[in-house]
Amino acid sequence: MNGLYTIILLLLSNVFMTLAWYGHLRLQQSGVSSNWPLIGVIAFSWGIAFFEYCCQVPANRMGFEGNGGPFNLVQLKVIQECISLGVFVVIANILFQGQHLHWNHILAFLLIICAVYLVFMK
Repeated sequence: MNGLYTIILLLLSNVFMTLAWYGHLRLQQSGVSSNWPLIGVIAFSWGIAFFEYCCQVPANRMGFEGNGGPFNLVQLKVIQECISLGVFVVIANILFQGQHLHWNHILAFLLIICAVYLVFMK
């Protein structure tokens, strides 16, 4: 069950992370934050990133085999990166509808999925 909770928390964490990293760009495009000073944009992103950490840290603690979870450190990192890309694609297509995936992006994502397979090999 810890593995499932880890994946769910990683998904939530990456939603917050992606919004913290790229959401301010969308706000700028829409004119909401066009006049904000850089420190205001940073503070806004940190506010969102707080919730990322509230999900990421428990996900790693719960999922790590040293704490009774099913994943070693490398597996946790590769799973997180794979989830991060998936979440990024969805959010980027919602917030920035002019962005398109090309064949090389899809190939890169497939290679990352291959990496997930490889780190789980015995």
